[in-house]
Amino acid sequence: MKACVIHGAEDLRLEARTAPTVGDHDVKVRVRAGGICGSDLHYYAEGRIGDFVIREPLVPGHEIAGEVDSVGAAISMFRPGDRVAIHPGRSCGRCRPCREGRPNLCQAVFYMGSASRFPHMQGGFCEFVTVAESQCHKISTDLDFSLIAFAEPLSVALHAVHRAGDLLGQKVLITGAGPIGQLVLLAARRAGAAEITMTDLLDRSLAVGRKIGADAGINVASAPNALEEAAQAIGGFDVAFEVSGAAPALNSAINAVHPGGTIVQVGSLPGGLQPIAANRIMAKELDLRGAFRFGNVFADAVACLEKGVIDVSSLLTAVVPMAKAEDAFRMAKDREHHLKVVIEF
Repeated sequence: MKACVIHGAEDLRLEARTAPTVGDHDVKVRVRAGGICGSDLHYYAEGRIGDFVIREPLVPGHEIAGEVDSVGAAISMFRPGDRVAIHPGRSCGRCRPCREGRPNLCQAVFYMGSASRFPHMQGGFCEFVTVAESQCHKISTDLDFSLIAFAEPLSVALHAVHRAGDLLGQKVLITGAGPIGQLVLLAARRAGAAEITMTDLLDRSLAVGRKIGADAGINVASAPNALEEAAQAIGGFDVAFEVSGAAPALNSAINAVHPGGTIVQVGSLPGGLQPIAANRIMAKELDLRGAFRFGNVFADAVACLEKGVIDVSSLLTAVVPMAKAEDAFRMAKDREHHLKVVIEF
């Protein structure tokens, strides 16, 4: 089979790899679509994301959907031809986080397309993958594979909103209007947020946010004081989601929420120490919460997509064939023109 393989920064190759065999408990999936995530972009552009560094060739990709090619003898719920969204993670079920119902914090998790362990965990940007039956979620509609692939990033957004607590009637700030920021916007609106403000450096991304439900969009590059003024006008935001992965954005969120407010850190900050206004967290008695990948929300994300409860079509800006995978990565880096780029396999 063919696979997209990252060897280091700016070094992506289309290579031949041996197609996976099918064990008794395996489901072999023919990958049809894979969304390029921010972490995939970091691996491609820098050879790392945060503290996770590529040390061997890595097949990226964890936002994937496809159709069942074949199944092992012990598989009963799926058969060839079934259309499926793939949960990219397998947790052990035995460690303390798993026992506490937080599988995303599993100490022995396998997560597709990640360099967080060595040997690395190979991902889904290839023609075939084998996964556990529990990772497959059947799609009963004719929803396009390029939209089914949003199940994973939408799960990240749903989990972030769950981490924030009750958003009903709340005034919400989202720093970062990239794909995850836009999905957090959709998830927060579904959860009952009363007012949502987004910030970003690009007017185009903010325009998309306003189109799909943001009440206001602030370009913090061209109007550096506008967020502070907006926060003062409402007495501070109740909840902030920091999605950009930039320390200045986290500091702006710390300043923009009211005393006793909540901040959910969703974006991956650069590796190493970051200059954070930690005393402000103490003095304002803020709740600063992390949101890492996602917990038990994948089935909910799939249902939201299938039923049209959350419409992600406005976020899909390009579908590129596998033969032009490197072009797809370059397009995904160009946030002036693209939000979500999907590779078609």
